Amino acid sequence: MARAREFDDTTVLDAATDRFWRHGYAATSVRDLGEAMGLVPASLYNAFGSKHALFALCLDRYLDRNMRERIERLEVQQAPRLAIEAFLKEIVARSLADPRGCLLVNSALEVAPHDAEIGAVIDARLGELEAFFHRCVLAGQRDGSIAAAPRARDLARLLLTTVMGLRVLARSKPEPALLRGAVRQVLALLDPPLTDQST
Repeated sequence: MARAREFDDTTVLDAATDRFWRHGYAATSVRDLGEAMGLVPASLYNAFGSKHALFALCLDRYLDRNMRERIERLEVQQAPRLAIEAFLKEIVARSLADPRGCLLVNSALEVAPHDAEIGAVIDARLGELEAFFHRCVLAGQRDGSIAAAPRARDLARLLLTTVMGLRVLARSKPEPALLRGAVRQVLALLDPPLTDQST
């Protein structure tokens, strides 16, 4: 009969997430994780498997509380064009408030180029964000709030690139005017052309 865990999953996973978030994936050893989580390495491996598996679990928990929560809330509460605008503005506010940046973006820069397994995890998570933008753009093009001319997939990828860029830029130049100005320019690209009212 398996022994019951002698720790709270939420507490130890929050500790592991914070360790990865503050120090990065490569610089965080299993010993570091054990110390942060209050577990000996054997208990950590028994409970969560490999460092890869623990990181993927932490990343999913982080996204559940951040990106996925934001997507679900905005898709329910806002019209498509406004959902995109609100998402980008919340990204700017979050980037300015938290010097740790975004765990997903940090990991995409640090880990994905050198670790195919984690890279695949990150690629799938970024795909969720692109899919959200794609749904919003398609819906906005249908209701006339977003320009119909650009391909929806191209606009979704532009918005994904914008999020990545905002998160990276905020780490080195956390200037509100800079980040908000970039968002204004991207949103302007979504606007449908003005009709000529003189005819």
